[in-house]
Amino acid sequence: MEPIRDVITISDESGNETDFSVEALFDMNDDTFALLRDGEETVLMKVENEESEQYLVGITEEEKESVLVAYEIAVQANPAE
Repeated sequence: MEPIRDVITISDESGNETDFSVEALFDMNDDTFALLRDGEETVLMKVENEESEQYLVGITEEEKESVLVAYEIAVQANPAE
């Protein structure tokens, strides 16, 4: 049985909404990132904290590459059971 995941809704610039499951949350260099999946695509976004609220923001391709490499290394070092 597939584990139950948290689901969030993201709106793009045009107001289109898409539901994503939260596959992973992890920290790197004092930033928190969310790995999200909607069944067709996987998205990596940065979690921003402002007062008592959290927001997801896009990241550059350079940030994405370095975060994904670090995430891959961490998963290989500590595989899930």
